Amino acid sequence: MQELLERMAARVRRHTDGLRLKTPVPRLGLGVSSQSSTPVSTVYEPMICLVLQGAKQVMIGNRVLRYDAASCFVTSLELPATGCVMEASEAQPYVVTSLALDRAVLSDLLAQLPSAPPTPPAAGFGVAPVTRELLDAWDQLLALLDTPADIPILGPAREREVLYRLLQGNHGPMLRQVGREDSRLSRIRRAIERIRRQFDQPLPIGDLAGIAGMSVPSFHRHFKAITGMSPLQYQKTLRLQAARRLLATSHDAARTAFAVGYESASQFSREYARQFGAPPSRDAARMSGVPDEALGSI
Repeated sequence: MQELLERMAARVRRHTDGLRLKTPVPRLGLGVSSQSSTPVSTVYEPMICLVLQGAKQVMIGNRVLRYDAASCFVTSLELPATGCVMEASEAQPYVVTSLALDRAVLSDLLAQLPSAPPTPPAAGFGVAPVTRELLDAWDQLLALLDTPADIPILGPAREREVLYRLLQGNHGPMLRQVGREDSRLSRIRRAIERIRRQFDQPLPIGDLAGIAGMSVPSFHRHFKAITGMSPLQYQKTLRLQAARRLLATSHDAARTAFAVGYESASQFSREYARQFGAPPSRDAARMSGVPDEALGSI
């Protein structure tokens, strides 16, 4: 399998020497980094990340995940996360390829597959080893970058094959929930959409539970199981990430605090320092030269 990984890494490096989130193949992203990085906070969109060389570490809520060559990270919903490249060098750069999850494609594929036996509710993200079959399918998807005229005809079938292979592996139970509108994961996702739209406003837990069609205790329990954090922690993380982006262009911490929904500048400063390791003004001063947040996304 190592020879296949090396071939795939070479394909990626032929098409980028940095970050390329959009390629001619729909939803396919590429990334190459020749050095380890400091932690970068971002929001992961639903996607699959396949590491071909090197290693990365991601923190979601209180969970720390590490994925390296021949392992696959999947997030099935939008999640605030902090990630950093752990293993990379000029000789052996970190090489990764990603595929954004298209729920319509996944749902259509699931409709053609036999029903799977019920499984316990799964978390909305995770890391698992890949199979040779998945690598072969993904290699064929990457190969389309070398023959762009083939993409409109062959691309959809090759994307479906990658998803099919994923459904057969350890990520299958999670991905089956993504494709079902009535699953717990899909109902939590609807509440997440509200939090993301109105993260700077008060959001009563009862309202969010109603959106998910759950009682408050059930909603709180399932939200934490799926996202790795409570609804309040999720909203707070979005606020702090938005604040950090604002502080990159303005050092006015008090104005930033109120802009993202805090009523107390002192509370904002405490929570910001806890999240990012320094008070807002000091962190803003040191952010010059820090890579764009997109670098933490795959």
